[in-house]
Amino acid sequence: MAINGELGADENKSSDASNDLPIFNAENLQTNMKVIYYSRTFLSIIGGVVAGILGLTGLMGFIFYFLIMAITSIGLAAKAKFSVHSYFDCWNRIILDGFLSGLMSFVLFWTFAYDIIHIF
Repeated sequence: MAINGELGADENKSSDASNDLPIFNAENLQTNMKVIYYSRTFLSIIGGVVAGILGLTGLMGFIFYFLIMAITSIGLAAKAKFSVHSYFDCWNRIILDGFLSGLMSFVLFWTFAYDIIHIF
């Protein structure tokens, strides 16, 4: 996993500082978002297989998913050295993006692994 270079908030201050918003490099932001999406999808698949092998059912499986996503969010923030605004435009990008699509992958592989190990 590689978070692309800092987004490059403009350091040059103009004499007309009425608009003090940082300028982001859209290409770097898009690459960083792909890293988040791929990381969450990969860890959702691995987590689903592990939950299925462990035989987790019902609410325990979903709690396991939320635990995996929390660890993923902390890991991504740590990879960005907890300087999230240098790599993303807001904290929600690290915490929430890819959460639901990851849930679908998790459930798919969770039920698949559970069926293979415990039913067949």
